[in-house]
Amino acid sequence: MKKGQFNIPLKIKSEIYSFRTIGLIFLLFISNFGNAQILTGADQTQLYISKLKNKRVAIVANPTSVIGRTHLVDSLFSLKIKIKKIFAPEHGFRGEAANGDKIHNSIDPKTNIPIVSLYGKNIKPSKKDLADVDIVIFDIQDVGVRFYTFLTTLHYVMEACAEYKKPLILFDRPNPNGYFIDGPILEDKYKSMVGMHPIPLVHGMTLGELGRMINGEKWLTDGKQCMLDVIPMKNYDHNMYYELPIAPSPNLPTITSIFLYPTLGLLEGTEMSMGRGTNKPFECFGAPWLKVGNYSFTPQNILGKAVNPPFVNQLCNGFLLTDFANDYIITYKHLYIEWIIMLYKECPNKVTFFNSFIDKLIGTDSFKTQIKEGKTAAEIRKYWQTGLQKFKTQRLPYLLYPFDNDLGIIGKKEKK
Repeated sequence: MKKGQFNIPLKIKSEIYSFRTIGLIFLLFISNFGNAQILTGADQTQLYISKLKNKRVAIVANPTSVIGRTHLVDSLFSLKIKIKKIFAPEHGFRGEAANGDKIHNSIDPKTNIPIVSLYGKNIKPSKKDLADVDIVIFDIQDVGVRFYTFLTTLHYVMEACAEYKKPLILFDRPNPNGYFIDGPILEDKYKSMVGMHPIPLVHGMTLGELGRMINGEKWLTDGKQCMLDVIPMKNYDHNMYYELPIAPSPNLPTITSIFLYPTLGLLEGTEMSMGRGTNKPFECFGAPWLKVGNYSFTPQNILGKAVNPPFVNQLCNGFLLTDFANDYIITYKHLYIEWIIMLYKECPNKVTFFNSFIDKLIGTDSFKTQIKEGKTAAEIRKYWQTGLQKFKTQRLPYLLYPFDNDLGIIGKKEKK
């Protein structure tokens, strides 16, 4: 295999540009990256610390909520900011819970601050939760996919703040999948925790930009609007390569898994494993019945990462995709639905290949119907284009950072 090639025999070509062919683009990359470090909203304490003085503060946070290497809560606590409570999303405040695990109210042992769960039955802060709070901070790393539940958490926090007239400060962070837009627009009848808004599956926006859009388009209940203050990043644009310093959730431990997540996340709606319960979650896929592939694995229960994953303790055959984004400057600008089409054709029992979750994940029932009808990937993507073009125009007033859909991502994954 030649260095930089994605050698998976699925007749899928990545657009890969070697250093010998990118000349000016690489120089642009060096000028943008070599001299200017991305500063997240949280990093820029001078922009918000005065707004927190003498205020009772609630913080929506998880392990990615950091200033440098120190957790945001710990930093603000040391600065004597009066933190009344912490709201914990899926996976918990310190990241101790697996996918889908219940998050219980508790006390943070490090600071003795009460923790209120926002995952499970209590998905929105209540009037009681906010009664002793003057201002709310939201600071969570997203990965740019509609079905990643932290966007849903943001929606409900905004709704509660609007309803109970509490200002919300959102510390913006990069979107590692922010360089492209793809997938169908969510249909209203498929609204759920894995999709609340009429946006594409891959939306190319940060949570700060999406918060502005939720407000501006009046997507909160009854058209309410939140007193939202976004602290934007410095030295960032959507075409920058960005490798997250902290895993955004237990089953997205690497940048490769994050790049693959928009596509492989859809396999949650099929009779497939996407590597949960292995050391390569969202870097491989397979099933006991799959006859093609270059890789085998056996999913196991892993405390804090995988509880009864698909095909637990069963040998699965499939594909390892670890080299998907390695060594070269690469542009990825669409979902690899070719994989799902191939797997459907290979499945011996096509009646059970899709489960009921697929429509909520993709946001429409037309996707599985088109695959069952034998539509090609190109035909399915063409079907999405009207909605995508409308969205690209609709989102323009809310963008905070440059975006070039034709350019893709500029960057280089460092060798380990």
